[in-house]
Amino acid sequence: IMDSAHNFYFMEMNTRLQVEHPVTEMVTGTDLVEWQLKVAAGEKIPLTQEEIVLNGHSFEARIYAEDPDNNFMPGAGPLLHLSTPPADSCTRIETGVRQGDEVSIHYDPMIAKLVVWAEDRPAALRKLRYCLQQYNIVGLSTNVDFLLNLSAHREFEAGNVHTNFIPQHHSELFPPKRSISKMTLCQAALGLILKEKLVTDTFRLQTEDKFSPFASSSGRRINVPYVRNMVLLDNEKNVNIAVQYNHDGSYDMQIEDQFFHVSGCLSREDDIEYIRCSVNGVVYQSKLVVLDTAIYLFSSESHEQIDLPVPKYLTSTSSAGDHSGAVAPMTGTVDKVFVKPGDKVQVGDSLVVMTAMKMEHTIRAPKAGIIKKVLYQEGSQVNRHAPLVELAEED
Repeated sequence: IMDSAHNFYFMEMNTRLQVEHPVTEMVTGTDLVEWQLKVAAGEKIPLTQEEIVLNGHSFEARIYAEDPDNNFMPGAGPLLHLSTPPADSCTRIETGVRQGDEVSIHYDPMIAKLVVWAEDRPAALRKLRYCLQQYNIVGLSTNVDFLLNLSAHREFEAGNVHTNFIPQHHSELFPPKRSISKMTLCQAALGLILKEKLVTDTFRLQTEDKFSPFASSSGRRINVPYVRNMVLLDNEKNVNIAVQYNHDGSYDMQIEDQFFHVSGCLSREDDIEYIRCSVNGVVYQSKLVVLDTAIYLFSSESHEQIDLPVPKYLTSTSSAGDHSGAVAPMTGTVDKVFVKPGDKVQVGDSLVVMTAMKMEHTIRAPKAGIIKKVLYQEGSQVNRHAPLVELAEED
């Protein structure tokens, strides 16, 4: 709605339950869905407004498949790992997906609603952060870390929240990427070694004779310990780790000029793998997820992703960032194509319109040139970062 002074307002008729209705239910002890069904069946509303008593405080966090660092661009893809906090009378998790499912481009990318209750606002906020730390997802970008930063902000804790909150506190809500600590790199290296050992142990001779040449899963050596060079990535920077395998099952690791004595083991509980690790006597315990491209460590203190280098024979000769044209900003459907090969375009000209998750995105020419090739037709499904249009320089 626009008034005579050209001010815009948003008006909504609440003729249905809103997505935040669990908060109302948590602080009133009611079930609004049950009430709707009763009213639809001709029954009376169970309570009058005067009979409803507010109790405690509740927060709802919407867990979304989106990239906060890319203007909250919606995402899609598989939920390769999904572990959540346990639900109880004070914690609700409303979701329609499980581990192994895929977040589709055809619907809103919300993964779940996490709703918590406590006696007062500070306690509810602490519980929310505790539950967010336990909400661990691998396979696509989510807003979980952003929600943790938001809920821990001092102004949010004080209740000083307004519609300009995110732009005003942008630098604190989106801190620069920090280097991964060497202690964490040691944990990741140990996790990778122990996961490999689970596989190789099935092929060794199953004997308790520690002197048997066939009992070792890493190759038997006489007198000389096995030393292995591993490479992990710290924000795309190679980190070399020299790992010495000791006879007692521990490892000595060297990163740059620092040395670490590392030991640990894996355990599994309810299909979740944990690593318990000692690094120079300091004990850590984290959820562990190892994929072909990355190692993930989830603990109550932090969520860490340590990437693995891609072998050269799997590396494409050109990446989306090097592509001389326009690329898809997200996974979606090509709705409209405005150009054809041979057309001349200027910087900012509309090339393609894509739709995904109830949103429309216009992809524009990043530079002036001639359309060399249009790679997708209207109606095509496109993955994120896929090249859409090839541009050639004008002669």
